[in-house]
Amino acid sequence: MQKNQKEEDLYRKQVTEAAGYVKKSLGSGVQTAVITGTGLSGSLMNLEVDSQVDYAQIPNFPLSTVQSHAGRLISGRVCGRRVLVMQGRFHLYEGYSAPMVAFPVRLMQVLGVKNLVVTNAAGGLCRDYAAGDIMAICDHINLTGENPLVGTNFDDWGIRFPDMSAAYDHGFIECGFRAAQKAGIVLQKGVYAGLKGPSLETPAELRYLRQIGADAVGLSTVMEVIAAVHGQMRVCGFAMITNIADPDHPEPATIEAIIGAAEKSAPKLGQLISNFVREI
Repeated sequence: MQKNQKEEDLYRKQVTEAAGYVKKSLGSGVQTAVITGTGLSGSLMNLEVDSQVDYAQIPNFPLSTVQSHAGRLISGRVCGRRVLVMQGRFHLYEGYSAPMVAFPVRLMQVLGVKNLVVTNAAGGLCRDYAAGDIMAICDHINLTGENPLVGTNFDDWGIRFPDMSAAYDHGFIECGFRAAQKAGIVLQKGVYAGLKGPSLETPAELRYLRQIGADAVGLSTVMEVIAAVHGQMRVCGFAMITNIADPDHPEPATIEAIIGAAEKSAPKLGQLISNFVREI
């Protein structure tokens, strides 16, 4: 118990050190942050960059090990609004613990970020979806077996038992649909199932996911959202449907194909996010 307490105190200290470096390098006062997923690092085509740092420069910060995750933290402007953009995220399957996957969200919290936009590349489970669709995440199912809140609770970060009944802010979802309409984008809405990975799903697992109410499946996002809700942030999530995961007609999937599909549709997602940032 004493060892765990020391590790948790160290984690808190590391977050504070990282936040101090980012504040000095990129400034502070940013209210909205965006986390880009696999193949989506370049989605914000109209981002006006003010300053940026590589993850490797930030003390104690994890490093991206997955292809297509650029590994940069950018301070800039979208539609005149200041934003903090993470080009690349971290995953449980890389070997990072749940708290380390959520490390960037804790850093954002210390910097005073109040609004978080999370994006990801996901497999579509809903029969009405097609590759290239964007799904507004209205809820998630955590099937990773992990939670970033396990252990000592720091009361100034959030309450011990945060309510998750509206993890994805209803007002933000409405803003997302208004933003999509203005851009001429058809926006879906559904439930995201988060798995640990890195192996992709078997047909039997896909059938199970459909039966429990999932509309899309991926290997990220859930840890970050839990930490953000704990940190009193308003969260909006967009899943880029890169392929249709049909258990009755399974087709082999590769990370290269998933990245390619995400990159092809990234500009559309970027337009949606830009309009969303303007809306809020």
